[in-house]
Amino acid sequence: MIWIVFLVLVFGLLALDLGVFHKKDHKISMRESLIWTSIWVSVAMLFGIAIYFIYDFNWMGINKFGTSPWKATLDYYTGYLIEESLSLDNIFVMALVFKFFKVDLKYQHNILFWGIIGAVVFRLAMILVGAAFVRNFEYATYVFGAILVYSAFKMLVEKENDHENFKESFPVRMLSKIFKIDWSIKDGRYFAKENGKRVVTSLFAALIVVEFSDIVFAVDSIPAIFSITTDPFIIFTSNIFAILGLRNLYFFLAGMLDKFHYMKFALIGVLFFVGIKMLILKYIEIPTSVSLLVILGLLSSGVLYSIYSSRHEKAQ
Repeated sequence: MIWIVFLVLVFGLLALDLGVFHKKDHKISMRESLIWTSIWVSVAMLFGIAIYFIYDFNWMGINKFGTSPWKATLDYYTGYLIEESLSLDNIFVMALVFKFFKVDLKYQHNILFWGIIGAVVFRLAMILVGAAFVRNFEYATYVFGAILVYSAFKMLVEKENDHENFKESFPVRMLSKIFKIDWSIKDGRYFAKENGKRVVTSLFAALIVVEFSDIVFAVDSIPAIFSITTDPFIIFTSNIFAILGLRNLYFFLAGMLDKFHYMKFALIGVLFFVGIKMLILKYIEIPTSVSLLVILGLLSSGVLYSIYSSRHEKAQ
């Protein structure tokens, strides 16, 4: 029942967002983006307080493992921070997708909105499967740890490709086998009629690529949260609130991506840390509070050094 209550809350907030505050397509300004990012972050922080009382009173029998309310709250905030930080890399991909498909700024919010709807469904399925995997297979932590360390190495050696041809990407190739794609329609529609037959537009293709990229990034971020807790409700709620804020954070950061060159290395550090933590979990248990401090330290270092480097380059 508590899962249903939470999902109703999330979809209610999304319906209010799209149906009331963003009913008309328009370009999201940096100021508006910052306001909405602050709102979503505040809601996420307040829900962390709610987590304390939910687990303290064992509301609707959610606290099956006897987790202390303080630990549940700390796990939630740490999971939220991990998901939000690892999702930053997804912002770079979104920017490339919108640039490649030449998506008008006023339609980008709508695409990200529907992308989040899909992300809620996919991530719920992945988290439930992952939680069952961790609980029923002793070696699951090693598998997840290895995935995270591999992802860190892959991110370290891969080169940025601003000229990736998303028309040749796997999701678009699969989409083109089901529907004809009319690349010329850019008026905000996802579907159109052409000679009496339904076709999809470039906006729908962009939506599919954004959705697929979120699934790919979830393969990294979801195992990372399992290094903090195996409670599926805490993992899911922290995950969802992070991606809810990510959409508005995109509009705030999209114009400043070139100023945060070293955030990539901070994210690599986060992946390495949580990956190693999972690999040694059977022998050394690192407290959640220590994990939170390490992750905050890595992210802060990435932000501060990026700002310092950017100002130093301008000074020269």
